[in-house]
Amino acid sequence: MKKKVLVTEPIPQKVIEYLEKEVELERWDKSEKMPREQLLEKIPSFHGLLTSKDTIDKEFLQTANRLEVVSNISVGYDNFDVEAIKKANVLATHTPYVLDETVADLIFGLLLATARRIPELHQYVREGKWNRSVDHTLFGYNVHHKKLGIIGMGRIGEKVARRAKSGFEMDVSYHNRNRNKKVEEELGVYYEEMEELLQTSDFILLMTPLTKQTFHLIDEEAFRKMKRTCFFINAARGAVVDEDALINALRNKEILGAGLDVFEQEPVSPANPLLKMENVVTLPHIGSATAETREQMKLFAAKNMIQGLRGTKPDALIKELQ
Repeated sequence: MKKKVLVTEPIPQKVIEYLEKEVELERWDKSEKMPREQLLEKIPSFHGLLTSKDTIDKEFLQTANRLEVVSNISVGYDNFDVEAIKKANVLATHTPYVLDETVADLIFGLLLATARRIPELHQYVREGKWNRSVDHTLFGYNVHHKKLGIIGMGRIGEKVARRAKSGFEMDVSYHNRNRNKKVEEELGVYYEEMEELLQTSDFILLMTPLTKQTFHLIDEEAFRKMKRTCFFINAARGAVVDEDALINALRNKEILGAGLDVFEQEPVSPANPLLKMENVVTLPHIGSATAETREQMKLFAAKNMIQGLRGTKPDALIKELQ
């Protein structure tokens, strides 16, 4: 008898066909998240869950008494209670590697859009305001040959650093829990303590995962240390930044601008002051959102699932279970 797998978001036909060869499949094809109550009602009969949004915590795992594998369609897994997963003896996987280049592209686009005021000037032209030479009040700022400080030098950070060094001849530093001598040698980037990075960078890119240790890592004190001409870019997780502190820093002109792909509350509230600021570029958490990459991620997640259900070690078991 085939094992049962529940998929709680739409997946491509290619992934459906791959899974159906191995398991009995049930799918939630709506774009909105499956209601928690419905998920808890369904999950007791399933051996595997393929998801990107559902919270996997003690309550869920106590209900999911047949669950063997939970496969996240994401690199990050802050929706996982890792300790509860360990105690439940469930395999948990994610999808690193396949999205690195795509996210790095998006980050550099966000950086350029913020510094050169591209969305603002796009709207300026669309509204018919361009009726003479553009005056200095609409000028942006150079990106080339400026200093980029990356907080969190993981795989995506490396890809961004490579673009910054090779394409824009930027001076690139980074701060990480552990130094990466290989990246330093290969790319010509250098390690800095957090305070020095904050004080000297023209652009600061936040790329750390969300953990108990990184919650509100960038707070009021951190923004006060930044240059008044600094642009702050967050493509990590919204809660790594104290959003109220960011709003105050922008209002008080402690930094020049911000580019954000993530927020503390998602979807972001229409009342959020960040949405009214001309020096802030906002995106709807689309770092990996290209058709090609999302299909690759879902196929990778499906393969992790099948490997786990077969009793073999999945290719991308989360690090805490390795």
